[in-house]
Amino acid sequence: MKKGLLIAASAVTLLLSCNKNESGNKNVLKSDSLETILADNGKVDSTINYNTDVNGKKSIKTDYVYKATDGSLVKVVFNYKENTMSVRSNNKTFILNKVESKGNETTYEKMDMKATVKGDSLILDQENNLIQLVKTKI
Repeated sequence: MKKGLLIAASAVTLLLSCNKNESGNKNVLKSDSLETILADNGKVDSTINYNTDVNGKKSIKTDYVYKATDGSLVKVVFNYKENTMSVRSNNKTFILNKVESKGNETTYEKMDMKATVKGDSLILDQENNLIQLVKTKI
C-alpha cells in the first residue's frame, strides 16, 4: 500500500512539474507589437509589407532582394523606426534617408542618390543614371 501511494505521489508530482509554462521569460521573448505605419499624409503606407507566421502573427518585413535589368541582385533593408533604407550591391552599402511618403510611393535621398519605392519596383537615380529594380521572390 505504501509503495502504491509513493508511486502515485511521484506520478502526480512529475505531471505537475512537467506542465508547459506558456508565459516563459517575458523579458527575453517579448517582441514589439505590430504598429501600423502611416505615410506623411496620414493614410496607411501601402509600400510596407508584412510577414505572417504559422500562428497568424504578423511582423513587418524589412529586407528584400531586388533584381536589376542587367540581372544583378541588390539587397535592400528598410529601417522604419529610423526612416532610412540601405542599399547593398557589390559589397558597397548606401544608406538613404526618407524624404517623403505619399502612401503608395516613398522617396529616399542622400547627397546625389535618390530612391523611389512604388509597389514592387525601386528606381535608383544617381547623377541622372536611372537603375530600375524589381522585387524578387527569393
